[in-house]
Amino acid sequence: MDWDEATTRKPAAPKYDVMSIEDLETRIADLEAEIATIRGVIKQKQAARGAASGFFKS
Repeated sequence: MDWDEATTRKPAAPKYDVMSIEDLETRIADLEAEIATIRGVIKQKQAARGAASGFFKS
């Protein structure tokens, strides 16, 4: 396997049917935390875009 192949492969999907309820709840909490982080990044980018847009319209 070369470098390009290693970086383009998607990780294998977890097998939820064999996970315990506790593991599934932990997975949900982890995903919700990641979603919150991503939403924060989106807000920052939107604010930066708005500031840049306002600057260049002046």
